[in-house]
Amino acid sequence: METLRLHLASESEQDIARDPALLQAAEILRAGGLVAFPTETVYGLGANALNPAAVEKIFVAKHRPQWDPVIVHVADVASARQLTSDWTEAAARLAEAFWPGPLTMLLPRSAAIPDLCTAGRPKVGLRLPAHPVARALIAAAGVPIAAPSANLFGHTSPTTAGHVLADLEGRIDAVLDGGGCTVGVESTVLDPTLTPPLIYRPGGVTAEQLRAVLGSVEVALRSVVDEVSQEALESPGFGIRHYAPCARLVLVASESELMQVLKRETRNNLVGVLLPLEWRVPLVPATVLRWGSLNEPELLARDLYTLLRTLDEGGAEVIVCPMPPAEGIGMAIRDRLRKASQ
Repeated sequence: METLRLHLASESEQDIARDPALLQAAEILRAGGLVAFPTETVYGLGANALNPAAVEKIFVAKHRPQWDPVIVHVADVASARQLTSDWTEAAARLAEAFWPGPLTMLLPRSAAIPDLCTAGRPKVGLRLPAHPVARALIAAAGVPIAAPSANLFGHTSPTTAGHVLADLEGRIDAVLDGGGCTVGVESTVLDPTLTPPLIYRPGGVTAEQLRAVLGSVEVALRSVVDEVSQEALESPGFGIRHYAPCARLVLVASESELMQVLKRETRNNLVGVLLPLEWRVPLVPATVLRWGSLNEPELLARDLYTLLRTLDEGGAEVIVCPMPPAEGIGMAIRDRLRKASQ
């Protein structure tokens, strides 16, 4: 299969909706094909969510096990309401506050949602993305789009079209090139039907922001494992090894620990380092990439996957990375790093 790289020629939201590249991508989706497309979080690998045969192609292309559910992306709130059997008052408040945006809500599915999208579970993850290309594509296709991240299962998520092609060229029909992603880590996955509401995956909407709307919100915890049963997986990516570079990832909590780990690891390995601006450059034979300031976690999140892929491409065998504070989107960064390091 030849994977088309469709380049958008338009910049304004109005022109994007009529862009020939976007219309071609929408036609591929309507015909049952696979199209990778940008969202504000990461690139998604999209298929017509109402077509089980099309959704199955996602799992084949990614080598994704069918016990791992996928998120369904919609063009507007009205479409989301049609895909759930119970649009709750909490869901309405969350949509008003955070949609379009990086929040996925787990809600009771309607009969229109195929089992493949939810791994047979009774709730579907729904999201209205903020990226203008994503919204225009869904609207042009005229169907909700099922879309996990556009990478091989378990690998580092893609934040550019080039990242998508590095994993999936020849395995999907097209990638719609809309430039880089601004958030850089996946959406928050929240079940607002529980008491209290439960975050299964921290992401672009923070726990603090959710609590400001809903009051009490908790974060689910599970030990990271390599295999889980369909019945055990409540949401996409929950509790499984994921987001991993090819290199072995080692996490550190302080500058002094970084120096100790580098002395050990550089003896026998090619080592890469994601180094915060506040920390000094280590005097060891390692590839050092400045990551940004620990006081600006939004920028750390935006660049995380790109820098991990850069070190992989440079041949690093070990990547050493600090854990940012568990505040705001820093909680999402820590979640991804923890799952990638197992």
